[in-house]
Amino acid sequence: MASALLLLPTTLALASSPFSFHPKIKSWHQSPRRLPPPRRLPLRTPPKFSARDQEEQPNPPSSSVAVVPDEGDGDDRSPASEGDAGNGGESVEEAQQQQQQEVDWKTDEEFKKFMGNPSIEAAIKLEKKRADRKLKELDRQSDVNPVTAFFKNILRDSLTREKERLEKAEEAFKALDLNKLKNCFGYDTFFAVDVRRFGDGGIFIGNLRKPIKEVMPKLEKKLSEAAGREVVLWFLEEKKDDITKQVCVVQPKAEIDLQFEATTLSTPWGYVSSVVLCVATFGTIALMSGFFLKPGATFDDYIADVVPLFSGFLSILGVSEIATRVTAGRYGVTLSPSFLIPSNWTGCLGVMNNYESLLPNKKALFDIPVARTASAYLASLVLAITAFIIDGSFNGGDNALFIRPQFFYNNPLLSFVQLVIGPYADELGNVLPNAVEGVGVPVDPLAFAGLLGMVVTSLNLLPCGRLEGGRIAQALFGRNTATLLSFGTSLLLGVGGLSGSVLCLAWGLFATFFRGGEELPAKDEITPLGNDRYAWGFVLALVCFLTLFPNGGGTFSSSIFSPPYFRGDI
Repeated sequence: MASALLLLPTTLALASSPFSFHPKIKSWHQSPRRLPPPRRLPLRTPPKFSARDQEEQPNPPSSSVAVVPDEGDGDDRSPASEGDAGNGGESVEEAQQQQQQEVDWKTDEEFKKFMGNPSIEAAIKLEKKRADRKLKELDRQSDVNPVTAFFKNILRDSLTREKERLEKAEEAFKALDLNKLKNCFGYDTFFAVDVRRFGDGGIFIGNLRKPIKEVMPKLEKKLSEAAGREVVLWFLEEKKDDITKQVCVVQPKAEIDLQFEATTLSTPWGYVSSVVLCVATFGTIALMSGFFLKPGATFDDYIADVVPLFSGFLSILGVSEIATRVTAGRYGVTLSPSFLIPSNWTGCLGVMNNYESLLPNKKALFDIPVARTASAYLASLVLAITAFIIDGSFNGGDNALFIRPQFFYNNPLLSFVQLVIGPYADELGNVLPNAVEGVGVPVDPLAFAGLLGMVVTSLNLLPCGRLEGGRIAQALFGRNTATLLSFGTSLLLGVGGLSGSVLCLAWGLFATFFRGGEELPAKDEITPLGNDRYAWGFVLALVCFLTLFPNGGGTFSSSIFSPPYFRGDI
């Protein structure tokens, strides 16, 4: 069963989404390939999945996974002759022919071409044939050695159990009969003009006749009744030759649930990992805070300085987490456990979640990440303004932290903090009045938490992979444009890393390899978002850009940027 699931289009989590859609895959009937059967079966007409083909085919096959006959072969064998061959024993020639035909699907390139789209049913059938072949090989072999016979019996039992599991799985995972499903489409829901196979379901090309919120439940119920089991629908747009077509993708719900189950993080190990990362993040925040204490600080000074910073971080994380889960619950989306990302530079690099259920529409894909980032921005801003009102400036009072220039050196992603609190020295190396020579620039701990919170939120708003910014870009511009933006962002972060910024390099590697790829499509990818959400996206993009790339403090040492305001260590 495990090997059969290799055909599933999965994506690793945290690493990736469980499946993806590519509507432009060719139909099976357009370029049929030969699928080697274990025995010669009566000739069958290959399934036809276009509307015109279905009119020419009065008796559609009940199963979508057909065995394509050998070309030019007309000597069919009757079921009686097959039964006689099975009962009376196979000749050597027949055994050799069967062994040649039963090619393992893992190495059969012809089968891979024939498949076109992954099918659980086809994979299970071929795995079952492979187990049958191995059992027959063991039955034909006779060994008087008791040791080898013992191990062969163990292998035979294992193959028998595997075959039984595959037979049970075969009953659960049957490909949908597209000819039956096509009759469910009509003028009052979605008018389908063509259909092609996709995995164990299909892609119906046509056009909507009513709003999706009215069509979805009605059509989903009719298709489930026709299929005899629950199905899942996606409404997407397919662009080809500057022509946009509406498509309805239908898949068995059991297979989608299986793919989510295979990638879920809501497991005991997932929750343990979440707790471990949470403890590690609290530790990095505490260590990072100690770096900014004034020389000769006592433990009481550490408590007085670190507690406000620590509390500020927790406030930002808590507010954003509550806003995210409330918004996800409003759309009926299940989230994985939250995973904090520790960092010895900023203490924390944000929170990550995976979607563990289907998104109902693009609004959910947009609103959930916006809820996290917008609430984090607001909480950070409130902390910074509160500190400014209390102290009259961002530089704090007796319990101020001292931000050393090394914290900003060669890191444009942190230049926003230095832009607010001011540089340590001027271009000539003279220490500026707002700094303390040999110590750094003072800043209120609560204000520092707010400023760092804005930087970390902006990092997560970069349009890369499945970061919050990547999800927003996918909702606003579609999957193709989001992929291009993701590539460009990864490239820019790589350039920053090669120029000397450790933070650019680390975040670029994390975003590319741990949060890369696309989010799974929403069930409704056709209904537009509306101008108000595009406006929100523009505002967030502007705040992200102004936060990450001001370079007002001259923090980049490269000659192509402005020179730094400090020289060497202090």
